[in-house]
Amino acid sequence: MRGANEEQGFIFTYLSPEQRVPQEHPLRIVKCQADAVLKGLNRTFDGMYAQTGRPSIPPERLLKSMLLMALYSMRSDRLFCESLDYNILFRWFLDMSLEERSFDHSTFSKNRDRLIKHEVAREFFATVVTYARTENLLSDEHFTVDGTLIEAYASMKSFVAKGKEQVNNDDDDPSNPSVDFHGEKRNNATHASTTDPDARLIRKGKGKEAKLSYSCNALMENRHGLCVDVELLKADGNAERDAALAMLDRLIKRDIEPKTLGADKGYHAQEFVTGLLTRCVKPHIAMIAGRKTQGLDSRTAKHKGYQVSQRKRKLVEEIFGWIKTVGNLRKTRFRGLERVREQCLWVLSAYNLLRIGRLLARAA
Repeated sequence: MRGANEEQGFIFTYLSPEQRVPQEHPLRIVKCQADAVLKGLNRTFDGMYAQTGRPSIPPERLLKSMLLMALYSMRSDRLFCESLDYNILFRWFLDMSLEERSFDHSTFSKNRDRLIKHEVAREFFATVVTYARTENLLSDEHFTVDGTLIEAYASMKSFVAKGKEQVNNDDDDPSNPSVDFHGEKRNNATHASTTDPDARLIRKGKGKEAKLSYSCNALMENRHGLCVDVELLKADGNAERDAALAMLDRLIKRDIEPKTLGADKGYHAQEFVTGLLTRCVKPHIAMIAGRKTQGLDSRTAKHKGYQVSQRKRKLVEEIFGWIKTVGNLRKTRFRGLERVREQCLWVLSAYNLLRIGRLLARAA
């Protein structure tokens, strides 16, 4: 017989969010790792807040909320806070009871500057990498570097000549005016975006359209494809090579001695190869036919290690694929170099935590 639809206005239950999340849920491992990392940041959190005044939202909840937004492709702070009102999984991850009210989306905006000032995202990312190293998941010798473009949160209409205001051809819609820039020569030397001055007009390659973008660069270890460092710079022709050397220097300061660095043809330049050799790093770079470079020739390509590096370097594309699809980083939702860099660090931290959890589960 057909059952009756009995409406119930109120729920009284003794069940906790912990009982509603399956034991085999992959987020359980991520939560355990995130909590362990956050415990190591207690001293940083103490220095961020005053000793008196009204208690704030716990910083641990804000940081784990940013991880959730990356893991579940949340496109805005407002959408996440709305979902937190009814999503039991999110409440369990943030250690919130079912009766507790969700915090307002403006909480993220008010605390983001504080997090940037104290470089919490960078410290969190570094602590995740240290955690992976203690679990013997990282290679200390063989690495890969690559870069990708992150589209800026700015319209091409905002890219105007420096010191001049944009002349609108049509006033039919003041909030979205019609702008005709066809036939006008525009470049970063003479033009800038009024919406996001840090964004730069660049294209990925021949035949590609130019967009206002940032250069996101990742340094990957070759054993399991984990990201060990990230650098976001203003996009230009040298950003990828400059970021690679900067990340190698940070790696060396942590008493890690890389032996090889794999990369694609975009890094085949004499200046970059020389920079690697001065750091005692062998360049395992894909070579451009006909280009002669001292320190990188056909003799290098004959070694088995070079061939392994060229095969392993393709794993870095999986990192970029994840952060752009799942992590919602194909186009940033922030403006300014510092805020976009912070977003990249949180998304890549989420990627590493998810990857570490899978590796540990596989080894168990």
